[in-house]
Amino acid sequence: NDSLRGHHSSKGSSILSALQDLSSITWLNRSKVEKQLQVISVLQWVLSFLVLGVACSVILMYMFCTDCWLVAALYLTWLAFDWNTPRKGPRESAVSLQLVKTHNLLTSRNYIFGYHPHGIMGLGAFCNFSTEATEVSKKFPGIRPYLATLAGNFRMPVLREYLMSGGICPVNRDTIDYLLSKNGSGNAIIIVVGGAAESLSSRPGKNAVTLRNRKGFVKLALRHGADLVPTYSFGENEVYKQVIFEEGSWGRWVQKKFQKYVGFAPCIFHGRGLFSSDTWGLVPYSKPITTVVGEPITIPKLEHPTQQDIDLYHAMYMEALVKLFDQHKTKLGLPETEVLEVN
Repeated sequence: NDSLRGHHSSKGSSILSALQDLSSITWLNRSKVEKQLQVISVLQWVLSFLVLGVACSVILMYMFCTDCWLVAALYLTWLAFDWNTPRKGPRESAVSLQLVKTHNLLTSRNYIFGYHPHGIMGLGAFCNFSTEATEVSKKFPGIRPYLATLAGNFRMPVLREYLMSGGICPVNRDTIDYLLSKNGSGNAIIIVVGGAAESLSSRPGKNAVTLRNRKGFVKLALRHGADLVPTYSFGENEVYKQVIFEEGSWGRWVQKKFQKYVGFAPCIFHGRGLFSSDTWGLVPYSKPITTVVGEPITIPKLEHPTQQDIDLYHAMYMEALVKLFDQHKTKLGLPETEVLEVN
């Protein structure tokens, strides 16, 4: 009997050990699966940003040549009927979109956030302002963020629906006027101030913003009495590597022509591969992006601001942005000697 008991005890220990090993393997596999799902999730956004609008336009035209032409016709009818909707902001979403917080924001005020730098495609702006990835809704209850992007994106079939469902709106005067004057208070418009020009200088190790002659957002803030909030994303320029064309080269000439006539500048860039960081691809490099939101600058409401008014608050904004950068650079791995280049 003692021998039999020992046999069963040994067998039980072996089974328990095997289950523990299996549990450990399952946990490791689950971690790998979660990591790959995160990579795939980011990749789908990158591909949507790059090709969704053009691809859907081509598919829609092709459908007119097939038996599915009625579906395409119905969508185009809807598109014509719904054409001006983006001017009133994005579609309502079940996801609450908020911003990263360093200072309290009053729900009785409206805000214009200047986001810097643009990077290749503004990953930090999208993740922090159009998703709940950073769980910021608990910190800013009552604030409604609207990330503004190129108005041309909202002329692309299907892409416009994708953007609006994520709380994104066109960066034009009509939309911003509507959100800041007819949508109550507690609105926060996020504008990537540097735009296409800033994206051309995006590369790892570079901290530079295109701001010195960008004053339109300050004029809008003054007309609506919306407080200005400087925002800097440390690491935005680290997630992609770009081929930089020198001034005067044919490549830079092409980029500037696109920027002038189309509204964006095509960049030649790459990240890591889908399954390996040692290969090239469109998945961003695994570098941290830390978005720091500065203290709001109180702006008076002036229906007809003068150039002197605009210059004054623009100078205050630039000073606040540089101060924000200097206060946080060493905490986020940059040397004390690092200087924010303002162009």
